[in-house]
Amino acid sequence: MRLTIVQSELAWENAAANRNMFARKIAPLAGQTDLVVLPEMFTTGFSMNASALAEPMDGPTVQWMGEQAAKTGAAVTGSFICTENRQYFNRLIFMRPDGTYDLYDKRHLFTLAGEHEFYTPGNKQIVADWMGWRIRPLVCYDLRFPVWSRNAAPHDSGNLPSGTTDSGASGQAKTGSADLYLYVANWPGRRAHHWRTLLAARAIENQAFVAGVNIVGKDGNGYEYVGDSAIIDFSGQPFVQISGQEGAHTTELSLDSLRQYRQQLPFLQDGDVFQLR
Repeated sequence: MRLTIVQSELAWENAAANRNMFARKIAPLAGQTDLVVLPEMFTTGFSMNASALAEPMDGPTVQWMGEQAAKTGAAVTGSFICTENRQYFNRLIFMRPDGTYDLYDKRHLFTLAGEHEFYTPGNKQIVADWMGWRIRPLVCYDLRFPVWSRNAAPHDSGNLPSGTTDSGASGQAKTGSADLYLYVANWPGRRAHHWRTLLAARAIENQAFVAGVNIVGKDGNGYEYVGDSAIIDFSGQPFVQISGQEGAHTTELSLDSLRQYRQQLPFLQDGDVFQLR
């Protein structure tokens, strides 16, 4: 599978400008990739102004993602500020070219920025099926919590919370083990070392590919971002890392090599059995 990560500056709280900008960056990828990963809150930046910026599921951003996926022939994913049932969510959409999608609501809200005061946390994990790959999408602060990111061992089907077998959307999301983890983020430069280290740790402990997509530049609150978006293999070694500048990078991942690695080093089967509540 050809995986593209897109690292960019964002226009603060300007959804139309950001959609137009990403459309220009995605257009040359048509027929050249299978999955495009955009940052967290890619239409607005990491804003707590949820009441003014939130969109419904039938709003312009989800429609735009469907259009971009259809044009490129690739799945497109990233999170945006969503409103549903009078609540606000930091919601990731995994959109396929045929218009089906899965959704994931950020579980761990960043209390240092007051995210928990404006947004409702998700309570479901998903694994999205795409081109024979099992893909687990997560959002920014989720990266710090390895239990929530844990890859299920072959004998451990009970390590996920009850009620997590359906994303509630129109795609094919399931729970269980994953081949590829996606972390979309607005991760400040002052903690860049944590970002780089934790991405590698999640790859090693889960024996899975990991892609982390961050932003660069300065947001409306004055926080600076250096990017360090990366694609990391199942042994924790980076294929690519984009630091300090905008850029898009496409890497081809091999599912066969992942399966061979897990067979040679079957660490996952020795994991502890537990139940998340």
